[in-house]
Amino acid sequence: MKNSIRITFSFFFLLGTLSVSLAQQTLFTSEDAINVKSLTGQVLSPDGSHLAGLIMDGRSRFGTDHFRFQDPSYLNVRGGELVIINTENGAELRPFDQIAQVTSLTWSPNSTELAFLEEKGGKLRLMIYDTGKKKLKEVTVSGNPLLADANLAWTADGKSLLVHTRKSDWMDRAMALYKEATKGPTVVYDGSKPFLKWEEIRNTNSLTEVHRVAISNGKAEKLLEESNYGGLEVSKDGQYLIFEERFPLKTSYERNTGTEFQVSYLDLNTLDSAKNIYPRNEKRRSYEWSESKTKYAWVDSGYVYFQVLGDEEVRNWTKGKAYSDEEKKKEVKFSIEAWSPQEDQLMLSSDKGYWIADAGGEGLEMILEIPEEKDKTYDLRLVNWSQDQRYLYFSYSSTEKWERGFQRFDLENKEMEDLLIDGNLYSNLNFSDDGSIVTLNFSDGNMPDNVMVTDAEFSSMKALTDLNPWISEKKLTRSELISYRDVDGKELKGILYYPVDYDSTKTYPLVCEIYETFYSNGFNRNMNVVTSKGYFGLRPSVDLEIGYPGEAWVKGITSAINMLVEEGKVDNDKVGVHGVSYGGYAASLLITQTDRFAAAINISGKVNIISFLGDSPKIGTRNYAAAEVGQDRIGGSLWDDPLKYFATTAVLHADRIKTPHLILTGEGDWNVPGTNSREMYYAMRRLGKEVIWVNYMNGGHGAGWASDESDYLDQWSRIFDFYETQFNKEETEDLEN
Repeated sequence: MKNSIRITFSFFFLLGTLSVSLAQQTLFTSEDAINVKSLTGQVLSPDGSHLAGLIMDGRSRFGTDHFRFQDPSYLNVRGGELVIINTENGAELRPFDQIAQVTSLTWSPNSTELAFLEEKGGKLRLMIYDTGKKKLKEVTVSGNPLLADANLAWTADGKSLLVHTRKSDWMDRAMALYKEATKGPTVVYDGSKPFLKWEEIRNTNSLTEVHRVAISNGKAEKLLEESNYGGLEVSKDGQYLIFEERFPLKTSYERNTGTEFQVSYLDLNTLDSAKNIYPRNEKRRSYEWSESKTKYAWVDSGYVYFQVLGDEEVRNWTKGKAYSDEEKKKEVKFSIEAWSPQEDQLMLSSDKGYWIADAGGEGLEMILEIPEEKDKTYDLRLVNWSQDQRYLYFSYSSTEKWERGFQRFDLENKEMEDLLIDGNLYSNLNFSDDGSIVTLNFSDGNMPDNVMVTDAEFSSMKALTDLNPWISEKKLTRSELISYRDVDGKELKGILYYPVDYDSTKTYPLVCEIYETFYSNGFNRNMNVVTSKGYFGLRPSVDLEIGYPGEAWVKGITSAINMLVEEGKVDNDKVGVHGVSYGGYAASLLITQTDRFAAAINISGKVNIISFLGDSPKIGTRNYAAAEVGQDRIGGSLWDDPLKYFATTAVLHADRIKTPHLILTGEGDWNVPGTNSREMYYAMRRLGKEVIWVNYMNGGHGAGWASDESDYLDQWSRIFDFYETQFNKEETEDLEN
């Protein structure tokens, strides 16, 4: 590993704690959690000279009208501070002097202009900011079409933008469907219709046209008629527009059915009829495009195919060239990683390792073998290919400990070199076109992220942001990766967060925040609020098994708790559990199986997996798919495996609950409607159990945390009041007696 790695911080966001004595530091509060800022939606200019993004804090989520989900007239673009940072000297440009509702940031090919959409007055405006002139202007599109919230694409000459717009009668059509479903006066749901009512609404909301808009005068030229478009790509020479269309056929209860897909290209010089690359087909095909967007490759049945745009010849690059079993002639199945910068090679991967295929289709060579025990050692992800095509750059992450960073593979010498590997956390990489400038998020694992700039070899880093200087004045938790075994003996990982001012001679209450699998650390608002109350926080992992998911939480989480109790860290009688959404469901189900917890909180989680199948109409068939083949992992339909649905429906086992339960919901939650969680309140009340239900009338998915600032703070207050009451119940009763 290189020893010459140098990290330069032009701000003191990591060293700030040195300037504030421990005695001066104060506890991290729920108010502080709102104030933590991050840079979102980051886009690096092609030449790497500027990084644009939106600085947001917790307030960006407040104020959403959750009741208007799928309302075609409701845009709900979140507000933030638009900032453009010079990566050389850290100087900032601020197109607005206040919070702005901005989306779809896109750099011009020459890196001097930033295009984006701004929501104002309930409509979107096309905006351009010139970094050289430091001027912001609106491009008034001729004909005043209604702009749609979708990604923008520059033409190669930088003179025009490809913009999604609405057909003139679209709003009338879309609102008629929406109002009929929400206002009535009569709403008819007819099973003979091809679509569920809310799927028809969503399909209509997805329809756009595509215009080419000149940024000099706003003149708009229609390129594509109304359809449901995927991403738009423009070839590097500016000649071709490549696009995907989706054609919904019917509401389907099986994944990957009910919709046809088509990929086409349009000659932007002649605007003749578009030609198909991939004709309409129910099987979706994903293409890996070269940088010029004139060559593309795809995988079918494990084989890699290649084609040149406009050429009829299709070549199979891998058939008959690699075998995982020579004796049985079992061929290797490949995935595509990336095109080389010169577009004459393609990097592939398989379960055996990484490969290089040449564009002529003749050569195929394994360059890097993956250890058979890869899942127990480390994870590699390709992040860049050097312009001279000699080096492959990978992000590295150990799967056994918090050891992360970057490696470089030399294709000439067939050697891997460590560039930067340590215990810090690196994410959200952006590369300039030539790969010489890299921006990324950095954290020591406990502090909030800041954005850094470095070179292709990660040899030095310089801070571009100091988003939360005040954080040095706060007492923060420290995190630790722990290992434990569940009841079946499977080794699992979890993240343990220590109480502030931790004293190893004492035992502390423990609060588990549960969901599925947790591994990487990083600044966590919730855990900092929890640990500031004098609790341990734990995010434990579980091994969810298809067909029997309900057993995983009790098998895994209780083992982790027992280990911490045995280590003398945790008070055995003061253990709580909470979760949001699927985690909230897990909390309710868990307490039907064990009385291990002093308190349990379900935040926006279902309690009845059977009634939930039809409980979220605005998102179509998601709940059926989740139960049968998705997150709920039941593995079959209600009519195929009714007993498994009964076993994983918490409310059916409410009579077994001995743990006091707090249920938090949002009236506007279109994901997990509060009516489902409410069933547990009525069941436990009927059974004489200790239960409280709090429904935030302006809340969404996340209950009070997805409402306004007042409800956000109120929810935290209720959570801690509940935990404190239950953790200290026996002591209080003893005093009263």
